[in-house]
Amino acid sequence: MADYDLWHHGDREVGEGLVDLAVNVRLPAPPAWLRAELAAALDDLAAYPDVTAATAAVAARHSLPESQVLVTSGAAEAFTLLATALRPSCAVVVHPQFTEPEAALRAAGHAVRRVVLSPDDGFRLGDVPEEADLVFVGNPTNPTSVLHPAADLLALGRPDRLVVVDEAFLDAVPGETESVAGQPGFVVLRSLTKTWGIAGLRAGYVLADESVVDSLRAVQPPWSVSSLAAVAVVACCRPEALEEAEKLAVAAEADREYLVSGLTALGVEVLGEPRGPFVLVRLPGADGVRERLRENGFAVRRGDTFPGLDGRYLRIAVRDRETVDRFLAALAAVRRLPA
Repeated sequence: MADYDLWHHGDREVGEGLVDLAVNVRLPAPPAWLRAELAAALDDLAAYPDVTAATAAVAARHSLPESQVLVTSGAAEAFTLLATALRPSCAVVVHPQFTEPEAALRAAGHAVRRVVLSPDDGFRLGDVPEEADLVFVGNPTNPTSVLHPAADLLALGRPDRLVVVDEAFLDAVPGETESVAGQPGFVVLRSLTKTWGIAGLRAGYVLADESVVDSLRAVQPPWSVSSLAAVAVVACCRPEALEEAEKLAVAAEADREYLVSGLTALGVEVLGEPRGPFVLVRLPGADGVRERLRENGFAVRRGDTFPGLDGRYLRIAVRDRETVDRFLAALAAVRRLPA
């Protein structure tokens, strides 16, 4: 099995003075109304965190019982909880995708089998080994930006199999289409850090069958979700916030198409059919291009740390059109330089 740096993330690409197209978090962040709610909660920091209201808010947002909700310290905590609580006989991770699921499984001592999707058919989701009893897949997938049809995800379900779907970026898809939240035998992970720009606060949650939630809660460290994160969960689940998130998703979709159009005009191959707030590109000498972009003030995410990809791939976050125009000009300039 090829060796990849599963602990490498986009924040390691960012540096002082660089325009950030490496991290898939909306900028600037967070919105004023959320900052105000967080600031108002500062006087309560002497008390231990309580996620009761946050759990109720998530349950209401998804029309699920509270027993099927676990609030977490960012969606990433859920990967560690799953790896700790479960004892799979055959764990499968569908790649390319966010590397934390595999890293967490391996850290917990589990063997991992990889199912690698192909860029040649747009990273279309196919079969996984029939003996798999734990499957991880992203939707829309980081870094490919592919949105798998819910029907394809549901086809992975088996009576003796748990399918974990990382929907961390689904609120960036207008209408949140293709979600499998609430489906028996499926675990859905959600993040609030991307759309609302609070990656430093760590706020997310799990939606799953009650028995799974109970197993995860049993291994979750006490008070792992901070008071401010709990406040953010409540605020971001309100109807007004969901309406704003939908508008942001629509705007981001237009900005993504603008980025894709500009990349295509430069002869850069954009892979798949992007639906998330980022795109995956393939171009010769991508790693050298990435380094020259850094020298010209722009950070993008290397692709060769994702299983199934190599040094020809880069992930680029969607930004506003002014930033994209400056980035495209820099990209055109560095590609003209000698390798």
